[in-house]
This record gives sequence, structure tokens and C-alpha cells, in this order.
Amino acid sequence: MLLLGQSAIYLSAAVLSVALFGQLGFGSVLGFLAAGVAIGPWGFALVGDVESILHFSEFGVVLLLFLIGLELHPARLWTMRHGVFGAGGGQVLLSAITIGGFCWLSGLPWQVSLTIGLGLSLSSTAFALQVLAEKGQLTARHGRTAFSILLFQDMAAIPIIALVPLLAAFGGSGVMIDVLAVAKVFGAVAAVIFVGHFALLHVFRLVARTGIDEIFTATALLTVIGVALLMESIGLSMALGAFLAGVLLADSEFRHALEATIEPFKGLLLGLFFMAVGMTVNFGLLATEIGMVLALVAALMACKFCVLLGVGAAVGLNWRSRLYLAVSIAQGGEFAFVIFGIAVTSGVMERELSDLLILVVTLSMAATTFLFLILERLPTRETADIEVSEMPVVEENRVVIAGFGRFGQIVGRLLQAKKIGFTALESSSEQVDFVRRYGNKIYYGDASRLEFLRAVRVDEAAFFVLAIDDVDTSVRTAETVMRHFPQVRILARARNREHVYKLMDLGVTDIYRETYGSSLETAEDLLNFLGLPSREAARARSTFREHDEDRLLSQHGAHHDHDLIAEQSRAWQRELEEIFEQDAEDEAADAAKTAS
Repeated sequence: MLLLGQSAIYLSAAVLSVALFGQLGFGSVLGFLAAGVAIGPWGFALVGDVESILHFSEFGVVLLLFLIGLELHPARLWTMRHGVFGAGGGQVLLSAITIGGFCWLSGLPWQVSLTIGLGLSLSSTAFALQVLAEKGQLTARHGRTAFSILLFQDMAAIPIIALVPLLAAFGGSGVMIDVLAVAKVFGAVAAVIFVGHFALLHVFRLVARTGIDEIFTATALLTVIGVALLMESIGLSMALGAFLAGVLLADSEFRHALEATIEPFKGLLLGLFFMAVGMTVNFGLLATEIGMVLALVAALMACKFCVLLGVGAAVGLNWRSRLYLAVSIAQGGEFAFVIFGIAVTSGVMERELSDLLILVVTLSMAATTFLFLILERLPTRETADIEVSEMPVVEENRVVIAGFGRFGQIVGRLLQAKKIGFTALESSSEQVDFVRRYGNKIYYGDASRLEFLRAVRVDEAAFFVLAIDDVDTSVRTAETVMRHFPQVRILARARNREHVYKLMDLGVTDIYRETYGSSLETAEDLLNFLGLPSREAARARSTFREHDEDRLLSQHGAHHDHDLIAEQSRAWQRELEEIFEQDAEDEAADAAKTAS
């Protein structure tokens, strides 16, 4: 009951605060921070053990990095190397030197100054990416540059975390410890790459063949948790391990299914993480040292702001894009909590100083949201340059084909022949495996799930070809697309007349009956073989088609009344026969007139 009670508190605070702050235009991140403050020790004190909650909620950052990794093919990651190591390395180095140098000149020991400089040089990956995503700026040049810098920071956090304990003392066994630590690092990374490349994909294929969504979800979570625990066991960043696992699966057919599966857990845990950060704010210290605290927040953000303006200029961003870049990642980051915590336990830093720095980092996160609001309201002629990202979330195809069996493949082959790109979706793992052998791009997943459709960015498509075999799944998919993506035009395959009526009930207008066209073509050829002239056979086909389509539309409203439909069908059949008889008489009359 205690767990349920605490869960109710977290959820209630999140719903109320996020809804309020969203309505005010402040964004969800600041809402979660405010919710944490409200229920934390300095608010209504509704929850305790904040440290445990913060540690648990960090798994949200791990899931976030896994999803980011899924969006980055290894080849694309290689193309980003200049941005990652150039812009990212430059930002971390300059920020660390500037902040650390200031601390050293202020009289702090060089070990403490170095720790502070390195810790505060890192920004909040979770916070910045969440804010950029909410603003729709991840695909802008400044958004992509911010991502590259954040990616380098996550990688840099590993050696920084390993370095901090060594600053406390330099024993004789230190070299051996370093050698063993390095060996563990390389061994763990090699193990993740080996398992991810050779085994993980086969595991997901086996699980997918079961057709049980819950098992697929469990496998996805187990993958992330397993890699995270492996990395943590040797003192590395759980987030980086998850990112690496994501990169290894980025080119697989399960990419979007994994994204759709993990996304809800990531959202909830990230929200909990921000709430936990809000709970850690020491308002007692803020009340007694408000002037110094605010001055330090301003100094931190001003320092990183200037460094980022320079980095933005170096990579060729325009002035407004540089401002967006600087504002988005000028705050401190969640890794600072880890680094300063290790520094305290290692004896490098006093607890009082650590509490002060954590307060500064937290307030810098909150300030970022307000700076974004100010920046967006600044009058300017220059707009942030938006261009295609080096890390697109999905292939930029105007066509999505759901169901890649016989029907869908024919549509896809014709599009491919005309060099028109498309995204293919299929729920059968065997079919996915078969199609990928021939070099076709296809993704595993249930197209009737809204989360999956969002993951493949159906909202960015123009046409949705519905070619799913199963009638119920086809109808559910059509309903989901019609409800959530009304701007996308559906071209639907129907197995039979009942299927047609169900699709028509949903408002689908472009419906193509399976085997209908081929059946009419066969019938026309048969009439030719039986001796009818080609013109007469083609006319019979056309007349039948028009007559049948009129019948289909007229029976739509009463298609549940099978007795009425049967009676109407007999009447329509007699009418069709009469039409053909009249056509024959007209043909004979025309022939006689021509002969005379």
C-alpha cells in the first residue's frame, strides 16, 4: 500500500504541475521540476528517501540514450565524428579550463577546481533534448550541433568519473588499478559490440516469432537493463552502454518496434528523474545564501553561453542559431550529481560544497526554460536555419506500406522501379526476414498500434497503403490512422465485400478489392477464348464493373441485413442480365444498320 500511495502522489503532482506549466507555456520539464519541489523535503514533504528515487529515475536517462542510439546508424555516427569530437571536445575543454581556472584562482585546491571544472562543463542530455524536442528543434542545425556536443559529453563522463577518485590520492598500486580498469572498459565494450552484433538480433527474431507483445517488451527492457548493469558493474556510464546497444540495433528491422515499446517507459522515468532533481533542491541553503547562489548560476551559464557562442561560430551557425545552441545546453547536467557525489565519498570535496554545486546545477536547468521563452520572444529578422538533420528519425518517404505480403510487395516493387521511396511495415517476423534477404528496407511491428505509427513518423507521410491480410487488424489500423493522422490519404486493400463495408464505415474512400481486378481480367480473357470479339468482352467487363460498384455503394447502409442483401443480389443479377441482353440487341441493330 505504501508503494501505491507514493505512486499516487508522484502521478498526481506530475499531472497537476505539468498540465499547469504546459498551459502557461513553460514546458513539461519545468513542470516536473516544480512537482518535485512541491512534494519534496522543502515543499509538503510527502515523500522521503530522495537519493534512492533519484538513483532509480536515472534509468530514464538510460532509456533516452538507448532511443537516441536507435536513431543513429553506425555509418551516420561516423559522418558526425567532426561535430562530436570537434564541437563537443572544444566545448568541454574550454568550459572546464575556464570554470576550473576561476575556481583555482578563487583559492580552491587544484584537485577540487579540476573536479568542478569537469563536472560543470557537462550539460543535461535529458533536459536539453527534451526541451529541443518539445520546441521541434532537434532537426535544426543548432539542434544537431547540440546533440553532437551532448553525445561527446556523455562519452567524456566516463573518464571523468574514473578520474575523480584518483585525485584523492596517488598510491603505489594506482598504475595496476588503472591497467585493470582500462582492461575492464575494453572488455565490456567489446562484449556489448559482440553480443549486439552477432546474438542480439537473432534473439529478437526468435522472440518476434512468438507473436506475444509482452515478451517482446520484456526482451527490450532486459536488453537495456542488462547492458546498463554491465557498464555500471565496471564503473562506466549506464547511459553510454545503452546508447551503444541502441546504435548496434539502429539498422535492424526492429528499430521502430523497439522505439514504440521503450518510449512510454522513457517518458515516465524521465519525468520521475526531473521530479527527483526538484526534490534535491536545498532551499535552506538557497534562503541563507541566495545572493551567492544566484551569482554562481549566472556565472556558470554566462561562461558556458560564451563558449557555446564561439563553438557555434566555429561550425558555421548563424547568429540566431548560435543563441539557440547556447541557451539549450548552457545549464549544468545530471552527470554533475554523480561526479560531485563520487568526489565527496572519495574525500576530494566537502559535502557543503557539493550541496551548493548541485543547487546551482538544478537552478541552471530551471533557468534554461525561461531563457528559451525570452529568446523566442525576441524580435529578429533572422530565423534559425532549419535543414535536414544528420540523424533523421525516419526515412523521409511520402509513402508507408502496412502489410508487405503479395499485395504490398507488388505496390512496393513498382514504386521502387520508379525510384519512389517508401517505408514498409510488417507484423510477421518470418516475412520481414524473407524480404530483407533481398535487400528491401522493412520494419517489424504492429501497424495498428499508435506508438508504432508515431515511431515510423506516419504524420510526415502523404499516403498510407493498407495491405494487411487480417481483416480485423486492417480495420483497427485504418481506424488509428484516420483518427490520429487525418491528413494522410489511405489506399486500402479489401479482402471481401464485408471488409469494404467496414472500411467505408470509417470513412476510407480509396478501397481496392483483392483479386477483383484480376478476376475481371480473367473473365475478359475467357470471353475472348469462347469466341466473343475483344471489343464485346472489354465492354462486358466495363459494364459489370460499373454495375457492381453501384451495387456496392447502394448496399452499404444495409449490409448487416443478410436476407435483404441476398434478395437485392438476385434482383441485381437479373438486372445485369437484362443489361447484357439489351447491349446484345443494340450491337445486332448497329451491325444490321452498318451492313445496309
